Amino acid sequence: MVNGRVRILFRQRTTLYRPRRSGERKRKSARGCICGPDLCVIALKVLVKGDKEVEGLTDSERPRRLGPKKVCAIRKAFVLRKKDDVRKYVVHREIKRESDGKCFYKAPRIQRLVTDKRIRRKKVNLRRKKETWAAGKENHIQYEKILSKYLKEKKAAAKKDVVDSNILKKKKSETADGKK
Repeated sequence: MVNGRVRILFRQRTTLYRPRRSGERKRKSARGCICGPDLCVIALKVLVKGDKEVEGLTDSERPRRLGPKKVCAIRKAFVLRKKDDVRKYVVHREIKRESDGKCFYKAPRIQRLVTDKRIRRKKVNLRRKKETWAAGKENHIQYEKILSKYLKEKKAAAKKDVVDSNILKKKKSETADGKK
């Protein structure tokens, strides 16, 4: 409740500060809530209109400079159904060039618009995802087959080595017995 700037210790529940950690507080500079002659601009919103017109504010009709941009906002503004084409209802702005006086129109790009192209792209992406999943599964099965074949061969080779080493030991022991 002061006329000028003050340094306030902010915590989580205030609008001017977003803590980065839980329980964090920070001292920041903010302007007090009392209006004074030092203010040059005050941002306000008219909630209730009184008996008289406010000069320069409510006395003249000023249409919106820009129309809605999102699909749902356009549908809401023009009371459209889902099957209606939203692209016909986009607000176009007329712009005149100062250099040659030519007139052209500008319109916003519609956000969240589901077109045939978008649906097709979604289907293609889903198909590609399924194909890569199937290919990965097939590769995994082939890898398991090769691995099991390799392990069987390795086991057979180890078994053969054991048998060969046993035969060699037997021969050595027989030759050793014959020499004695």
